[in-house]
Amino acid sequence: MHASLDGVAIISHDPDLRRMTGREVRIEQLTAAELGRISLGDGQTFTTLAAALDAFPEARFNIDIKADAAAGPAAEAILAARAEHRVLIGSFSNARRQAAIRRLPGAATSASSGAVLAATWAAAVGLPGITKAVLRGVDAVQIPERVLRVSTVSPRVLRAFHAAGVEVHVWTINDAESMKRLLDAGVDGIMTDRADIAVEVFAGR
Repeated sequence: MHASLDGVAIISHDPDLRRMTGREVRIEQLTAAELGRISLGDGQTFTTLAAALDAFPEARFNIDIKADAAAGPAAEAILAARAEHRVLIGSFSNARRQAAIRRLPGAATSASSGAVLAATWAAAVGLPGITKAVLRGVDAVQIPERVLRVSTVSPRVLRAFHAAGVEVHVWTINDAESMKRLLDAGVDGIMTDRADIAVEVFAGR
């Protein structure tokens, strides 16, 4: 989640338009209206978080706050849509995550990168009490399969995460066999670029 020049929460992974359009311009340098006129191919363009929440009123949203300026606008859009109950707020930066969460009582949240590192290390070396303490106040960890060469999906680590009361969501898994392996191991969620494959995998379980 990034913010436009006029302070609107914009759904975008990248901070700029280089990869998608070849333009050397950042999201924060254009207004929401200007971003909405940019073609991303196949009739697609940038959209606001508010528009997405409105278009999919029953969908749950996993929101990564990627810029400091996006925390406030994202919270405003969620509050305006009364969507606190169907969002999960995360960020690599704990400060950005907290800036949004403070305005969204009741919204779910995932651990930031520093907490994930500490919690994973403690779980891997058999200190589940530290894992629980580090993860107090969050609802999920959203992680790759390995963090600093430590498996985040080993039985010991998964037990410690679950004992701490958090869900484990693993990214970015784009093939069916890996999805099945991780679900069998006990992870709670899969983050993927291939929703079509994930739908088939979940439907078959």
